[in-house]
Amino acid sequence: MAKNFTSREDNYSQWYNELVIKADLAENSAVRGCMVIKPYGYSIWENMQSALDKMFKDTGHTNAYFPLFIPKSFLSREADHVEGFAKECAVVTHYRLKSDPDGKGVIVDPEAKLEEELIVRPTSETIIWDTYKNWIQSYRDLPLLINQWANVVRWEMRTRLFLRTAEFLWQEGHTAHSTEEEAMEEAIRMLNVYSDFAENFMALPVVKGIKTASERFAGAVETFCIEGLMQDGRALQAGTSHFLGQNFAKAFDVKFLNKNNEQEYVWATSWGVSTRLIGALIMTHSDDHGLVLPPKLAPIQVAIIPIFRNEEELEKINEKILPIIAQLKKLNISVKYDDRDTQKPGWKFNEYEFKGVPVRLAIGPRDLDSNSIEVARRDLLTKEIVPLDNITEHIEKLLVDIQNTLYKKALDYRTENTVDVYTWEEFVAQIEKGGFVNAHWDGTDETEEKIKQETKATIRCIPLNNKLENGKCVLTGKPSKQRVLFARAY
Repeated sequence: MAKNFTSREDNYSQWYNELVIKADLAENSAVRGCMVIKPYGYSIWENMQSALDKMFKDTGHTNAYFPLFIPKSFLSREADHVEGFAKECAVVTHYRLKSDPDGKGVIVDPEAKLEEELIVRPTSETIIWDTYKNWIQSYRDLPLLINQWANVVRWEMRTRLFLRTAEFLWQEGHTAHSTEEEAMEEAIRMLNVYSDFAENFMALPVVKGIKTASERFAGAVETFCIEGLMQDGRALQAGTSHFLGQNFAKAFDVKFLNKNNEQEYVWATSWGVSTRLIGALIMTHSDDHGLVLPPKLAPIQVAIIPIFRNEEELEKINEKILPIIAQLKKLNISVKYDDRDTQKPGWKFNEYEFKGVPVRLAIGPRDLDSNSIEVARRDLLTKEIVPLDNITEHIEKLLVDIQNTLYKKALDYRTENTVDVYTWEEFVAQIEKGGFVNAHWDGTDETEEKIKQETKATIRCIPLNNKLENGKCVLTGKPSKQRVLFARAY
């Protein structure tokens, strides 16, 4: 299965692309820049959706759905917002095709021009706030806590499966509040939900922080983010939560009658994560043998492979294994029992190893005689022989251990690759090596842009609860009161 598979050391980018395709996660489609998410890849996304959806509902949010198309005039109502997304917008101008009079297929019917052009949703703030205007009249209607699961289109010229595609899947939360404090609390709350999900489900340690003004979401007052470090030393933004102030409420005239019987603009947030998380999952844990998946998100947590020469041997294995499978399923452990006779056991071992299945069991006639089973764990590529009598309990504990081991490995990697620097020479050298670089910055857009131009490194965030310390900007030498987190990023 892993033959002719590029190693991370030889070419990390090619390793990633090959892994996505060979592990049956996704493939490029006939539409330039778009992807087909295959069943195995979509199963990972479904597991992510399920966990996140519960977390959203546990914090009081409900799901809704809003149109894919946005009137062009809506986008122009919030100046920063339209400027931020203008270059990525796909525009619908006509609504009908007709036969080509020259007999060359079909053409756009020039008489079917839309009165107002429509933008294919790059994000939904504008259409949602136009809707909220009809839903919010008084303080009794607040807070309004809505999430939607949807697709969006941002016209990308350089694409990579999961990490950057013209169309991708995501969720976007959009909330309305009666006070600034309540909206800010919501933005931080959802940042913490994302952090919790990344660390406890994805086994991905993240840094929570605030984006600089130049990296802020278009139309936001403040953008909070979680940043992960991938195995090649590049950062990846794994989620964002935005405090929108009253910008969109004013743009769409969304007011409410407060308790003092006065009209007031509402306060807003928006927040989202996307199928980019699958890319983060791959690059955080996988290795030169293929995909490595944390048990909490793996479509198949346990693969069981019977080794048999004839139907009689398979029947004896079934008698022992099927009750064990039933016990595992009662524990909500997903199991794949691969008793196909069209592939040899060795081929199956390679397949499940490459697809990152956390635990693989193998059992044959000799194992039945000794009342034992071979247990292989994907993360460490180790095997052990375990008595069948306590196999269910063993697997349950093993899945927890794999989840924790993956997180610790990723955390240790991040710790080893996070460095404080003091001079420009140190900064440049460390950025070339990769990883997170903590450095002083003078707080100006000009310096931030110059550092980006000279090193391709960006300020990933100003970490929350950052330690204040007097220092000098690594580039200009001007005074600085805290370090910020730099890295090259996806």
